[in-house]
Amino acid sequence: MKDGQGGILYVGKARSLRDRVRSYFQKGANLMPRIRSMIFQVEDLEYLVTRSDLEALVLENNLIKKHRPKYNILLRDDKSYPFLRLTIQEDYPRLQIVRRVKRDGALYYGPYVPTYALRKTLRVLRRIFPLPNCRIKIDGTADRACIEYEIKRCLAPCTGFQSREQYQAMIRQVKLFLEGKDRDLIDQLEHQMEAASDRLDFEEAAQLRDTIDQIRQTLEKQRVTTTDLRDQD
Repeated sequence: MKDGQGGILYVGKARSLRDRVRSYFQKGANLMPRIRSMIFQVEDLEYLVTRSDLEALVLENNLIKKHRPKYNILLRDDKSYPFLRLTIQEDYPRLQIVRRVKRDGALYYGPYVPTYALRKTLRVLRRIFPLPNCRIKIDGTADRACIEYEIKRCLAPCTGFQSREQYQAMIRQVKLFLEGKDRDLIDQLEHQMEAASDRLDFEEAAQLRDTIDQIRQTLEKQRVTTTDLRDQD
């Protein structure tokens, strides 16, 4: 909703635009004083159509953060929906949960709405890909691996048991997973499984087979947010 000078007074979302607008402007509407004051200033209304409730929710959040309309109370602060941040600018990238997207060279996936979808995706990722879940510096010089290595939830790149090249290969697979490129990821893993089988390394082939099965069962497609701020679909 805009005033006579084009200033944005309020941003909202609705499944039925007709019903939502009517609720503000019909006679006898029981409006709060703040909303009544806004209605007297509204001279124009602009709308955007989205493909789902989720897209509408995220777009509403982004527009409120950008324009900070006078009559929007919620979502104006720095809190936002969570993202997964993959620190690809580092030698050993890690996944982190963050609430703000920055121009820092990392990749951001999301937003995840509702928040439990993020927790679920992260659990799935760590079950399929043994990413480190610690904060220590990873440089391959640690004296010993932790319990995560013993229970096969990490391949101990901190000790050098997993090389940087092997780690980066796993990160490329994580990226394919998060970007929803399931066919590319599965093709890649099937090729690796066949190569392991040809080498008679049946243990690795079995592990890759299990990974493929898990991906097929649990892969959730997510959108990617870029940080170059260009206009694009």
